[in-house]
Amino acid sequence: MKFIIQDNKEQIAYTAADLVEDAVRQHPTGILGLATGSSPVGTYKELIRRHRKEGLDFSRITTINLDEYVGLDEFHEQSYRHFMNHNLFDHLNINKKNTYVPRGDALNPEEEARHYEELIRRLEPARIQVLGIGVNGHIGFNEPAEDFTVPTHVVTLTRDTIESNARFFDSPMDVPKQAITMGVGGILRAQRILLIATGEGKQQAVKALEDGRILPSNPSTILKVHPDVIVLCDRAAAALLDERTVRQAE
Repeated sequence: MKFIIQDNKEQIAYTAADLVEDAVRQHPTGILGLATGSSPVGTYKELIRRHRKEGLDFSRITTINLDEYVGLDEFHEQSYRHFMNHNLFDHLNINKKNTYVPRGDALNPEEEARHYEELIRRLEPARIQVLGIGVNGHIGFNEPAEDFTVPTHVVTLTRDTIESNARFFDSPMDVPKQAITMGVGGILRAQRILLIATGEGKQQAVKALEDGRILPSNPSTILKVHPDVIVLCDRAAAALLDERTVRQAE
């Protein structure tokens, strides 16, 4: 696992975009694993700029997203399909038929999770998987639990996650209580994983990635078994890391 520490969100967005662009240029028909939330927004803006100004071509790229809220259709402003269209897909020359997000409005969420897992296994591994991280260490919507869940599944969101996401809704009561999420098996299939973490609230989660323990109570720690993980964070998120780690990451 490699840590990279930068001074601000703009630098993080630029560095993350470099890594995604490298995957696109080396494998123009490849798969990108994408995430929602505040962490990758700057990266997506930079990728849009590079597409418009520098000709970065997404026409043959396929994308697969981590998760979606149960109960929200693609037109709901807080659905992750809407998020991806608004923040990325609408501004690229990508074929939306090749962009995959779980269907939050599926009549049977469990069946949709099974179908999504089948899709993951049909596709080749993502060249790079972009991740954010929750304050409780969740990746995708893989929440703290007694065991890691490998396949795509329906998950009941924790109070921490609901409270963190309440800022996007009119009321905390409006936040969906369940989501369909790629399991840790789908995440670990990616050839490279890029985890973006910013802000003081992520300090404990980032610190947990530094030691040797792998605990389902902190789902992000499963990333330690992957051979190519980059943790890209700002100084606030990195504040609890050991001095040696910080020196190597700067």
